[in-house]
Amino acid sequence: MTSLLRLCVFVILALLAFAANSVLCRLALNDGLIDPAQFTTWRLLSGAATLVLLCVFQGLKHQRNDLKIAWLEGSWLSAFALFIYALGFSYAYVTLSTGMGALILFGAVQLTLILFAVWAGQKLVWLEWLGLAIAFAGFVYLVLPTLSSPSLLGFVLMTLAGVAWGLYTWRGKISAKPLFATTSNFVRTIPILLIALVILHLNAEQSQSAQLEGVILAVTSGAIMSGLGYAIWYAVLPYLSASMAAVLQLLVPIIATIGGVVFANESITLHLVIATLSVLGGVLLVIIARKRTPKNA
Repeated sequence: MTSLLRLCVFVILALLAFAANSVLCRLALNDGLIDPAQFTTWRLLSGAATLVLLCVFQGLKHQRNDLKIAWLEGSWLSAFALFIYALGFSYAYVTLSTGMGALILFGAVQLTLILFAVWAGQKLVWLEWLGLAIAFAGFVYLVLPTLSSPSLLGFVLMTLAGVAWGLYTWRGKISAKPLFATTSNFVRTIPILLIALVILHLNAEQSQSAQLEGVILAVTSGAIMSGLGYAIWYAVLPYLSASMAAVLQLLVPIIATIGGVVFANESITLHLVIATLSVLGGVLLVIIARKRTPKNA
């Protein structure tokens, strides 16, 4: 297999894994197989286990202690952002369809990264401002028809998850070893998760027992789609430009929407199509404008 073909295969696998997270979560919650808190628990625990095993394997391969290196690469702030993303993601999918949830998530992630760039001092040209305006208009159009329905809460929770993942991604840019940092951050979410579970359990009117199928879906989401998916993505990132990586991630909501239709019997509405074209089109416009802007601008 040639290097280019291998790169394409890994990119496709990573994007499919990201989209599959939305499909698996929606399937588990929509059918009442597990509640959001338990789905988040199993996802983060299994993801942490997979990533630790990857670090152990790499350490044995190179005869060094990669677990210690991995722990030092992470941070509690990044772990908290990862936890907020995972929890908001799970609770949002109680009321959102697969495609809509993925659109809100990845749109919020990209917009958060753009706003972080502005906060860091990067100046936007008029084409980038136009793209931002189009993307935000798409978000407004997406939520306006549902202001009085439970999906407004889903919109807010998924937006919060997207902002948290955007913060997590932004902080990950400073790490020279993103796989190790992700492993450390997943492990650091465990004590945060335990505290949150106690609080949620004390405030819950009744605790729903998870069915085996729901646990399997959560573990698959965590161990394979999150653990292995993130590992593959971080392995290919050095070979992609920042703009190419951003554009490729815009494919995830489209893939997730198709997955929702195929596996969750969801329908594609004109409202969702228009919102998707607006949000993703606006973000894509920003990316294209940024690529064409001189570095010293």
